[in-house]
Amino acid sequence: MSSLPQPLLTNPAATHAVVVGGGTMGADVAVVLARAHCRTTVIEPDAARAQALPARVAANLAAAGRAEAADYVHTAPDLDSVDWNSVALVIECIPERLDLKQALFADLEQRASAHAILASNSSSFPISAIGQGLKTRDRMLGLHFFMPAHLVPLVEVVLCDASDPAQADALIAFMRRCGMVPVKVLKDLPGFLANRLQHALSREAFDLIDRGIASPEDVDAAVRFGFGFRFLAAGPVLQRDHAGIEVHAAAGATMYPSFCNSDTPARCLTERAADGRHGMKAGQGFYEWTPESIATERARYDRLLRAGLDLIADELPPIDP
Repeated sequence: MSSLPQPLLTNPAATHAVVVGGGTMGADVAVVLARAHCRTTVIEPDAARAQALPARVAANLAAAGRAEAADYVHTAPDLDSVDWNSVALVIECIPERLDLKQALFADLEQRASAHAILASNSSSFPISAIGQGLKTRDRMLGLHFFMPAHLVPLVEVVLCDASDPAQADALIAFMRRCGMVPVKVLKDLPGFLANRLQHALSREAFDLIDRGIASPEDVDAAVRFGFGFRFLAAGPVLQRDHAGIEVHAAAGATMYPSFCNSDTPARCLTERAADGRHGMKAGQGFYEWTPESIATERARYDRLLRAGLDLIADELPPIDP
């Protein structure tokens, strides 16, 4: 039985949540919470970013048909501005630096009431490392969203050895009521669940580019219009039941020996990382980018994600209230 007070996350509309960090991810997480009428305080010390956040949140809520929910989001300049006795959930969305996250969680442990769950959206650092040495690690969990958080339904709830399973189950139930699809990751190994699967695919994809077997454009097309298209209807496990497990096993026996098994990133990645071809923000990555083409691509990407959400709407948890 849990030694912690029972978490107060059963009803988003009766919950006060704090999102620490009002950047792109923090703002989109606020949308996820607010659309379920969860009272949400976003901590953002940068005045310009804090000023821009309400408009971004309101626009995304309006696009989701939840314009009225914008009133549930408020900003605050620092942790001192929060009534911590009322907070049941904290979601950390600050920059990916372990020292900053460790310092924040040490501070949160002192501020947040005993029933509050302390969660990190980190994609790089396990919650065991972030909470190392703290006394209430049992209420600390990974809560990993995917960009854009308000459009990608998946969220990972990640436990470490010290995490209380009851806290994880409460957070999973809460996320469902926010319209998300939570998956439980029982061990906080690097990459958790989804990113490990994604990087396994990426390792093979970029190795094929390095070896001159396919161009970046053809790799993208093979995924998007081939097996990736089917992933909207069935993940890799269910897909094998559709296709026949014996067929997959036979194909795997043929292909696996020739798969990339490198423990370092592909040359085409490391060269671009080193010489500044970092993608859209640099004007060049695997593709060439201008301000106009970036705007066009982001609009296309957003439109298709929203269309995908419409296709699977009947399979998503309903959003409270």
